[in-house]
Amino acid sequence: MIVVTTDTIANKKIVRTIGWVKGSTIRARHIGSDIVASLRGIVGGEIVEYSKMMGESREEAIARLVEDAEAQGANAVVGLKFSTSLVMQNASEILAYGTAVVVE
Repeated sequence: MIVVTTDTIANKKIVRTIGWVKGSTIRARHIGSDIVASLRGIVGGEIVEYSKMMGESREEAIARLVEDAEAQGANAVVGLKFSTSLVMQNASEILAYGTAVVVE
């Protein structure tokens, strides 16, 4: 499955547009990570625990987007984007979405 953020794929021709596809996950923060993050907030620097969690969340959302696209008969997704929203205190949704297409 080809997944790109652009509206076209170099050296490929879009022969059919299937439509909107998506994948999402909801993650809650862990108390242990919150304690470490609080300490890092005091001394400064990257909060590695949250960076890792968000990276894993994006990968999971993309995997679910690919499943959705494959189920609809696509072999590529163009225009990949992400959205994040707060679902409840300490929990966020990561949404990956784009347009499923068939390319040659």
